[in-house]
Amino acid sequence: MKKLKKKLKSAQQQQELIQKIKLEAIELEEEENPVKKKKKKKKKNKDTTQEVENDKIVMEEEEKIETMEIKIELVKENPEKIAPIVGYFPSGYNCSSEEKNGPSVTVYTKKPRRVQVVVSPNQDSNIEFFGSTHEGEGPDCQICTYALGVLDRDTHTLKIVPIASNKILRLEPRVKGLNSDEKKLPKESIEEDVTPAEKDHQKRIELTTVFGSKKDQAKDKKHADIKEKSAPKGQAVIDKIDGVKINKKALETTVGIHSRNIPPHDTIAVTPERAYPLDQIILSAEWDHLLDILEHMQSGTKISPDAYPSYVCNRIDKLMEIKDEEEKKKLSCICSYITHLIKFKDQRSANSASTKNHYLPGILNRRFSTTFADSDSNHKRNFPSIEKRNFLISYVLVLALIVDGYRTDMYDIARDLKISVGTVREHYTNLGCKLKLENKTLYATLPVPLEFPKLNTRKRKRRN
Repeated sequence: MKKLKKKLKSAQQQQELIQKIKLEAIELEEEENPVKKKKKKKKKNKDTTQEVENDKIVMEEEEKIETMEIKIELVKENPEKIAPIVGYFPSGYNCSSEEKNGPSVTVYTKKPRRVQVVVSPNQDSNIEFFGSTHEGEGPDCQICTYALGVLDRDTHTLKIVPIASNKILRLEPRVKGLNSDEKKLPKESIEEDVTPAEKDHQKRIELTTVFGSKKDQAKDKKHADIKEKSAPKGQAVIDKIDGVKINKKALETTVGIHSRNIPPHDTIAVTPERAYPLDQIILSAEWDHLLDILEHMQSGTKISPDAYPSYVCNRIDKLMEIKDEEEKKKLSCICSYITHLIKFKDQRSANSASTKNHYLPGILNRRFSTTFADSDSNHKRNFPSIEKRNFLISYVLVLALIVDGYRTDMYDIARDLKISVGTVREHYTNLGCKLKLENKTLYATLPVPLEFPKLNTRKRKRRN
């Protein structure tokens, strides 16, 4: 019994020791756990400080971003130049990936609103990318308008330019050779110029050739042969005009305008400035090439009468007195334009020796050659037709009228144009001006709205 009691006591003691050890272990764990939690909190605090520092760096970088004041300049569409063409490749082709030679781009235009673009990546490639304004996505309904913005950091200007045909072209890949006809701009279909009656007639002929009897086919062939033999050149146009009603009033006005050779004008304008709009007479791209007289005035050099006409030389003092710089620049550029027109006229006359040293800018020479010179080979280069010469004189007289404030003396301009004062009077009356005599000098003024004198279109009766 005593031995059993001793064993029980020793077992109880062992259990108590085990419980004590467990309690001590739990206390040690509790003492160690808060230390770990504190360490985690420190890590969190470190993370938050790093985030704050990163935010500060981002804010500093945002503050470093440059801000600039930009002037927006809208560029109008110029009919003499091609607007920028914008397109995209739905196939994922990258133009800039070509290392040696970039892709070649070919543009075809026939009408101002019809454009086709062909992009060939390389000479060796068998694939081309084709886009058109009147095929595929081009003819779809479009509500918005597109424009291209170009930012110049040096001048702080944002130029907004209209794109070609107001269309973004979808450039689809096509194999070379299979669609060779589509490279060329499709010709205007003959059906556009054909009346509905002629369309029905053509359809009837096609039906008779396929399903008709031999007798009907022979009739149609005989009728076509007779028509080809009897119809001379231009007869097809005359046949169409026969059934059209002619508006005599409109015909008289158009005949009058062409015979008078009038520059761009507006008959409904209420002010003289809009009656002959200057922006249509001198194009926007030409103003930068007309600063020679202004540079002479700013430098103080005298203008020689050999280099400039007498009309311009007599207006230099008047230009010097103008205080408004923009007005002075405008009028001096107009005087320079008058000089170029007169020199261009003298170059194509018998006395062309006086214009040897005159410099005519290329942009003006091209426009003057297309507007005031004859493209017909029958006319010689030095002697243009009377219509073209009168058209140039009308331009000069309208610009002289603008320089003199729409009240001009015609004697010095007549001397420069090498024509009589009487012919200058006739030109001014055909331009819608009225003549006034003041202090024994005859002035031409421009009343508005424009009223052109009626032309005598009646034929004289023959005497028996």
